[in-house]
Amino acid sequence: SDASHELRTPIAVAKTELEGALRTGDYGPDVGDAIRVAIEECDSLWHLAEDLLLVARADEGHLDLLLEPIDAQVVVAGARDRFVDRATSQGRVIVLEDGPPAIISGDRIRLRQAVGNLVDNALRHGGGAIELWSGQIDEAVAIEVRDHGAGFPPEIVAGAFDRFERGDHSRPRSGAGLGLAIVRAIAEAHGGTAAIVDRSTVRISLPGASP
Repeated sequence: SDASHELRTPIAVAKTELEGALRTGDYGPDVGDAIRVAIEECDSLWHLAEDLLLVARADEGHLDLLLEPIDAQVVVAGARDRFVDRATSQGRVIVLEDGPPAIISGDRIRLRQAVGNLVDNALRHGGGAIELWSGQIDEAVAIEVRDHGAGFPPEIVAGAFDRFERGDHSRPRSGAGLGLAIVRAIAEAHGGTAAIVDRSTVRISLPGASP
């Protein structure tokens, strides 16, 4: 927690200096490309530090939530809108399936992050259409993200939500392996769960709330 918190300042300073250098224009094309790549890497490091801080605070029981009544369908619709252009660029579609109204008491920003991580994971490692659904299952409100790729390899299903788990190590993978760990941390902070319900569907289950 302390380390990830302290990392954010030098990363931000490095990015600011690089952006300042880029604005000067006093360099050749190869140097400009290198600066732009370095800025992108600073962004990646910043997000990694933020992710590490979230996981650490969840471990410590200090993941603060700003709770309000939220329609789960609004959460999944927002995820569709955020990633639709990226999906289109990959020749894929994101489908928002109809589901019954289901109200949760949740933190809008954290739930946006959790569902976004699932859609990002499906875009990176899945295949075919991505389907988003929300509704009531028994006493819980469920949010599901499904794709039509090969799904999670059977050998990693049990540990898929463990931090730094990156799946099939025989293939190149991007990311640090914290995306699903963060999904679980956010779900549990809300008193819910996250689980793989078949090889290509991940479900977040959260306590319902009165409208």
